[in-house]
Amino acid sequence: MPSPALHLAVATRAFRRYSTYTGATLAGIFTNSVFGIIYSYAYLALWSQRPDAGGYDATDAVTYVWIGQALLMTVALWGGGTTDDLADRIRSGDVAVDLYRPVNLLGWYLAGDLGRAAYHLLTRGLAPTVVGWILFDIRWPGSVVASLGVLVSILLAVVVSFAMRFLFASTAFWLLDAQGPRVLSGVLALFWSGMVLPLVIFPGALKAVALALPWASYLQTPADIWLGHRTGWALVGGLGLQVFWAVVLLGCCQLVLSAATRKVVVQGG
Repeated sequence: MPSPALHLAVATRAFRRYSTYTGATLAGIFTNSVFGIIYSYAYLALWSQRPDAGGYDATDAVTYVWIGQALLMTVALWGGGTTDDLADRIRSGDVAVDLYRPVNLLGWYLAGDLGRAAYHLLTRGLAPTVVGWILFDIRWPGSVVASLGVLVSILLAVVVSFAMRFLFASTAFWLLDAQGPRVLSGVLALFWSGMVLPLVIFPGALKAVALALPWASYLQTPADIWLGHRTGWALVGGLGLQVFWAVVLLGCCQLVLSAATRKVVVQGG
């Protein structure tokens, strides 16, 4: 069984790999900041008409915008990261090399994605948040417990996101080209994560369904903990739902991987 040190090494190398793209990181920070400003004014206009929409006030709404910009790349909402690498390696046939490694393929790619997420959180997550703090009145976690809850929730958000992306990427075993499923994955995540609009302002049954789906783990759950709308048992419940989806989806990933590799025809010979 591979030691934790191996997975830590994989995560560290992924962190270093993404840290080499300095130009892309700076461009991304600028882009996230610009969109954060645009969305902030749009949300302020909306909340000026409905000051208590979804139980949020205007400060909550603007803070939510910047949390979203911070987590956009961290959870790879649009895709990217190691799961895109996996899909490409399946298409080229290089996945055969991965299958020969004496390490579980799912764990290998998860470790790499956690390293990627850590880099994006510290760069494209932190920098735009500072911009939002300078330009707008944003709210910070109100206690040490809330701060720790946010960090745990972000970690779980990355794991849930990875598992969803892994499932869509694994379709390349049968479709060969996973580009279509990648686009579908991004569209579903964009709407159901709350990136377009906070899930808390969805009406009635739609809100209940949205909050129960795994995509809510990407943004809505960490944001509600950050904003103080999940405290005590509500905080535990939010984290518990994230853990549930992480376990279920990773289990599904392993089942799909087992089915796909039971008889593998490697592309290219």
